[in-house]
Amino acid sequence: MQTSRRSEMDYGTEAFRNAPIALTSESILANIQRVQRQQNLPQSTKLITTKSAEVNLDVEMETGTGKTYCYIKTMFELNRRYGWSKFIIFVPSIAIREGVQKSLEITAEHFLQDYAKRPRFFTYDSKQLHNLESFSSGAGINVMIINVQAFNATGKDNRRIYEELDDFQSRKPIDVLRANRPILILDEPQKMEGKKTTDALAKFDPLFVLRYSATHEAEHNKIHRLDALDAYNQKLVKKISVHGIAQKGLSGTNSYLYLENILISKQAPVARMEIEVMTQSGPKRVLRKIAKGDNLHTLSNSLEQYRGYVVADIDAVHDTVSFLNGIEIAVGSVTGDVNEADLRRMQIRETIHAHFKKERELYDQGIKVLSLFFIDEVAKYRLYDEDGEKELGEYAQIFEEEYTNLLNDFLEIEDTPFQRYLEKIEVSRTHNGYFSIDKKGKLTDPKVKAKGEGAGTTDDVSAYDLILKDKERLLSFEEDTRFIFSHSALREGWDNPNVFVICTLKHSDNTISRRQEVGRGMRLCVNQFGERMDNPATAHETNILTVVANESYEDFVKGLQTDISKDLSSRPRKADEKYFTDKIVKDAEGVEKTIDGTMAKKLHRYLIRNEYVDDDHDTITEAYHKAKAEGTIAELPADLEPYTASIIELIDAVYSDAALPQTEDSRKAKQNPLNDNFKKKEFQALWEKINRKAAYTVEFDSAELVQKAIKALNKELLISKLQFHIKRGQQQDEIGHDDLTGGTSFSVQDQRTEYNTGSIRSNVRYDLIGEIAEGSQLTRRTVGAILKGLELPVFTQFRDNPEDFIAKAARLIKEQKATMIIEHLSYDPIDELWDSDIFTKEKGKDAFSKAFKANNHIYDYVFTDSNIERAFAENLDTSAEVTVYAKLPRGFSIPTPVGDYNPDWAIAFEDGRVKHIYFIAETKGSMSSLELREIEKARIQCAKKFFAKISTDQVKYDMVDSYGKLMDIVS
Repeated sequence: MQTSRRSEMDYGTEAFRNAPIALTSESILANIQRVQRQQNLPQSTKLITTKSAEVNLDVEMETGTGKTYCYIKTMFELNRRYGWSKFIIFVPSIAIREGVQKSLEITAEHFLQDYAKRPRFFTYDSKQLHNLESFSSGAGINVMIINVQAFNATGKDNRRIYEELDDFQSRKPIDVLRANRPILILDEPQKMEGKKTTDALAKFDPLFVLRYSATHEAEHNKIHRLDALDAYNQKLVKKISVHGIAQKGLSGTNSYLYLENILISKQAPVARMEIEVMTQSGPKRVLRKIAKGDNLHTLSNSLEQYRGYVVADIDAVHDTVSFLNGIEIAVGSVTGDVNEADLRRMQIRETIHAHFKKERELYDQGIKVLSLFFIDEVAKYRLYDEDGEKELGEYAQIFEEEYTNLLNDFLEIEDTPFQRYLEKIEVSRTHNGYFSIDKKGKLTDPKVKAKGEGAGTTDDVSAYDLILKDKERLLSFEEDTRFIFSHSALREGWDNPNVFVICTLKHSDNTISRRQEVGRGMRLCVNQFGERMDNPATAHETNILTVVANESYEDFVKGLQTDISKDLSSRPRKADEKYFTDKIVKDAEGVEKTIDGTMAKKLHRYLIRNEYVDDDHDTITEAYHKAKAEGTIAELPADLEPYTASIIELIDAVYSDAALPQTEDSRKAKQNPLNDNFKKKEFQALWEKINRKAAYTVEFDSAELVQKAIKALNKELLISKLQFHIKRGQQQDEIGHDDLTGGTSFSVQDQRTEYNTGSIRSNVRYDLIGEIAEGSQLTRRTVGAILKGLELPVFTQFRDNPEDFIAKAARLIKEQKATMIIEHLSYDPIDELWDSDIFTKEKGKDAFSKAFKANNHIYDYVFTDSNIERAFAENLDTSAEVTVYAKLPRGFSIPTPVGDYNPDWAIAFEDGRVKHIYFIAETKGSMSSLELREIEKARIQCAKKFFAKISTDQVKYDMVDSYGKLMDIVS
C-alpha cells in the first residue's frame, strides 16, 4: 500500500500538501449548524456533497462588498490556523480572472503587515508549467488562478492539463495539482455548474470547496449571508438614486415639452425646459430657462402649439411646472413627439449633467468621478471609413455636443482648482470606448457565447485593458477619461469603485436585470490615495449611484425592487415560533443563549401584541419598521430584554417589502442654502464659544489596567472543552432486504462522550501573547503581565480550547480597557479653530419629503430622521425662548477613542436676562441602530468632557428626548 501511494504521488509534494481534515462528518456538520444559528441562517440537516468534495460551503456576498478581499483573507486565516497552504481560485471568465490577479497584487502589502507573509500567486498557463512545480514544492501560501475555459475546452492547449507531457517530465499537470489536495475557491459558481465543469473539478481532488457569489443557484451548506439588504443597511455599497424619463401625453395637445430640472437660488426658482423654437431653417428644439409668467408661445417665436402655455407656477418642492391652461408637467417628463433619438439625447444630457454635479461635489475630496454608458453595438460609438480612419458614432457625436453645451454651466466665475481641472480636459479625450479589438486594431462587438456554460459572457482577452489592468490610472485625475462607453455584455469582473453615474443606451434586454446593470457601480468609492470612503456617518452621503433610466422613476424602482426581492429568496418570510426556536442570541456582555420553545413563544406573542407581525401570515409589518426608525420599539419582556440587540437582528433577518433599500428620485434633491439667521449675533456668539478644536489624551497606569484585567479574567473567563462523541457499532449477523434498500446492517453497541485532555491540534503553534495583544490592542508586555497573574486553573483552560481562550480573554481585557479610557480621558484645546465654511462646504442633498420650512433655523429647511426628532425641531422653531438654532453639519465632529462624534443641535436661548447656549447631544430616535447604544453612551461621556474644557459655563451639553426635557434643563 505504501509503495502504491508513493507511485501515485511521487512528486516530492507530501511535505507541503494540505493536511487532511481530522474531524468526522458529524462534527463538521455540527460546527456548520452552530455557525448557521449564530448568523440566523437556515440550518443544514446534512453535508451537501458533490462530485468534487464532501464539504461544500456557500458564502453569499452582495456584489461590491469585497468578495475577492474576503476570500483572500480567508486563505491567510486558513494558513495561520491550520497550516493549509495550497489554494486554487476558479473563475468563469477572463475578466474576473484579471480582476482577481489585480486584487492579489494590490493587497499584498496590506496582508504582509497583518500576517508577515506574501502569497505566491500565478495564473495558470499550459505553456508555463514550471509554475506548477513551485506551487507544489513551496511551503508558503501558494495560489493558482484559473478560468474554467483553461481546462474545460477541447482545444489543444486546454487538453494539456490532462496529458503526459515530455516538457513536464512525462507527468500530467492535473496529477501534480491533485496531489496537493488543494482547497478550491469558486468565484461566481453559478456560472460553473454544468456537468462538464463539475466533472472536471472532481479531478483536482480538493480538500473542500468554498463558493462565493451574490446569487447561488445550487444551494450547499451556507455559512455566511451578506445580501443586498444587509449590504445596504451596513452601508457597504452605494445608495441608488434614479433620473427617470417619463413619456406622457398631455390631453388635447401634441406640444413638445421636456422639463429637465428646476433650479433653486436666493431668487424665485426657474425651470430648465426644452421647447421647440421656430428658426429660419424650421422648428428646432432648444433648452431655455423659464420663469413664472413666461409665455411659451412668445418664446417659441409664435409656434401655434404653445398658445395658452403661460407659466402659472414653478413648484420647487414638488418638482412641477403648471400653466394657466391647466396643464402640469413634472421634472423628468417629456411630452409630444418623442422618438428614440430624442430619448437617447436626453439620457446622454442627463448623464453629463449628473456627472458634473457629482464631480463638483467630490473634486475637493480628491475623488474622481466616472460615468458609464451601456450600449448594444460598437457602431453607435465608433465608426470606420473606407481607409480605416476613426469617426464618431451617433452616441459619441451627441455626447460631445451636449458636453460642450453643459460645460459652461459648471465653470465657476472665480479661478478655482475645479474650474482649472475642467478647462484642461478636451472633450474628445474625456470619453473612451472599451470593447474588444480585432486583428486590425479596430473596436469590435465581443463574441458572446449563446449556448452552454458561460452563456452571455465574453472571453476576449483584448477587452477592457484600462478597466481591468490599469484601475489606478483610471482613478487618477491625471487620466482624462471620465466617461466610459462599453458593451452591454460588460458584467461580472469589472466593478470600478468610482462609477457614480450609469446610463443604459440600449434596447430592453431581458437577460440582464436592473440589478446586474447597477451592480457595476455599487462599490464604495476611493480617493486619490486609494482610501475607501466608508465612514458609516457619511458613506451614503458621498456614495450615491445615479442611474439614468429610459423609463419613469416609478417603473425603474418597481423593476429593481422585484429583482432584489428574487435574490432575497433565501431569507425566511415568517417571524413565527419555529423561526426563533434554537437561534442563538447574545447579551451586552457577549454571553450566548439558545432560544428554547418557551422563549420563542413569548417572543412571537410580543410581536403579535405590538402588531409587528401580521396575524394571519406572521410577516413583518410596516409598523415594526416605522417604530424601529423612530426609536419607539416596545420593550421586550424582562427575561428577553438583555438580548434586545440580538433579537432585533433576528427580526431584521426576516424578509419584508418595507425593508427593501429605498431608491431615491434624484430629481427631488435640492440645495438648502444658509439664510440670514446664520448671521445673527446670537448664533455668531454661540459659534465663537464652540469652534475651538481639542485633542484628547488618555493617561492611565498600566499596572492598574493589569490588575483590573486579572481580576476580570479570574472571575469571568470560562472556556468550553472540546467534546468527542464516540459510537461503537457492529455489523449484524443477518442482513435483511430493508438493510440493502436504505436501512442499516450495523447496530450501535455503545456510545460515550469524551472531553479533550491533551493539547489541541499539536501541529498548530499559537502565539498566545501576540494574538491576545492584537485582539485587545495592547503591548505584548502588558498582556504578558496579565497572563502571569491568572490563577492556574484559569490559565490551564487554554489547553482545552485555545481559540476560545484567546477570543474571550481579548474581549474581557478590551472591556476593562474601554472603562479606564473614559475614566482617564482629558481634552486640551489646540490653536486650530473650526472654520465657518463647514456650513457651506458640504454639498449634501436631502429628500425634501423629510424637511419642513423653518423660521429660526440657519438653513431654510430642517431635515429630520424621525417623528420624534421632527416634533423636537418644530418646537424649537416656534418657541419664544429660542432665538436661533442649528442642526450642526457632519463636518463638526469631536474626536473620541470610540470614533468621531457629531452633536445634533446647537441652540441659543433668550430668557430676558442672559443668553444661554445649550448643546443637545442626541434626541431619542436619532440613533441609527439599537446596537449603537453603548457606543453612543461612551461618546456622550467624552463630549461632556470636551465641552466642559473648551467653553464657558454659558455652554451646557446634555442629552434630551423631547422639547419638554430640554426646557426642564433650561429652567
